Amino acid sequence: MLQVPFIRENKELVLKRLQKRNLDASKSIDDIINLDEDRRKTQAKLDTVLAESNKLSKEIGILFKNGEAQKANLLKDRTSQLKEESKALSEILGDKIQALNELLYTIPNIPHDSVPEGNTEDDNEEVFRKGDIPELGANALPHWELAKKYDIIDFELGNKITGAGFPVYKGKGARLQRALITYFLDKNTEAGYTEYQVPHLVNEESGFGTGQLPDKEGQMYHVTEDNLYLIPTAEVPATNIFRNVVLDEKDLPKTITGYTPCFRREAGSYGAHVRGLNRLHQFDKVEIIRVEHPDNSYKALDNMVEHVKGILDELKLPYRILRLCGGDLGFTSALTYDFEVFSTAQDRWLEISSVSNFEAYQANRLKLRFKNKDGKNLLAHTLNGSSLALPRVLAGILENYQTEKNIEVPEVLVPYAGFKTIE
Repeated sequence: MLQVPFIRENKELVLKRLQKRNLDASKSIDDIINLDEDRRKTQAKLDTVLAESNKLSKEIGILFKNGEAQKANLLKDRTSQLKEESKALSEILGDKIQALNELLYTIPNIPHDSVPEGNTEDDNEEVFRKGDIPELGANALPHWELAKKYDIIDFELGNKITGAGFPVYKGKGARLQRALITYFLDKNTEAGYTEYQVPHLVNEESGFGTGQLPDKEGQMYHVTEDNLYLIPTAEVPATNIFRNVVLDEKDLPKTITGYTPCFRREAGSYGAHVRGLNRLHQFDKVEIIRVEHPDNSYKALDNMVEHVKGILDELKLPYRILRLCGGDLGFTSALTYDFEVFSTAQDRWLEISSVSNFEAYQANRLKLRFKNKDGKNLLAHTLNGSSLALPRVLAGILENYQTEKNIEVPEVLVPYAGFKTIE
């Protein structure tokens, strides 16, 4: 969440940047500033009461030591009053802090200055494109028909076992999934990321830490009896490794990669655009996460973009990169680049990765800090990216690598898969 001192000192900038999200936050920002002023006044009163109480306690001790019990008992009456005052002020202060935090949770991150104006995904800015779109024959098929033809993904069986959006991968389909996961992890670890295996369920505090709660609770599967949530991405458990942690500046950056299944309710998603692997309730993804010094976070973001580009170059898939506009920007992100691969058989672009800088927004929720060389604790910056989400990458491979007689496997994946074609 945004820091109150930053809001107070940069009110006009905050309002202007939030307008890029098509959000008029003037009333909420005024309420935050006023609530914080009340909080600070209450804190000052409490500090004064506690200081007086501590002073009197010392005086009482000296009076008893000097045999002046009568004077000491008179002062004890005053300390009893002060204790009642401090108790009441502490309760008021707690209520104000809770109200302030609840209001702060409703304010999204402010967009970076480079984020373009816009309302929807149609207003996103294309910043890079690479790869030739292959010329497929008249008999080219979309991936869901290829999956059935070659018996490598069974959507109907998944529907029988669980429901729509839970496919079953079979034979070479399952092996290709495994190959992609291992390849992505190898590329990430070679780039210096440390591999972690993290839980697939998180508690409520973890959801708040990375901003999924309260913004996206309707999109997550909730295990109500234990109050746990199935993860929508490895970003949530991996970033929460650093919750309530103070790092040393010399230990930055922290870099993590991990593979997890991801679970999303995707409520309200329907139609032809979600067919096959285009949108699932359970899917596999390899993630990269960075904890950075604020001075280095945007250079790190550029490096993450280049890293994902390198993977797609090796897969030889046609892709483009979009800088998301304010209206399409995620709640916690300051700047996001989306990668899209071209699905030749569907004749459309499919999102396969988002790479984002959250600046200090998540770190403030997480209380993730680092101690600088002067011994001062400062908020770190957090970043994350898909490297990569499997379903649409696999869809792009199946469709773009299809021939009249088989599906070829990208050369870089052959050592991982153990086969060159799907017959």
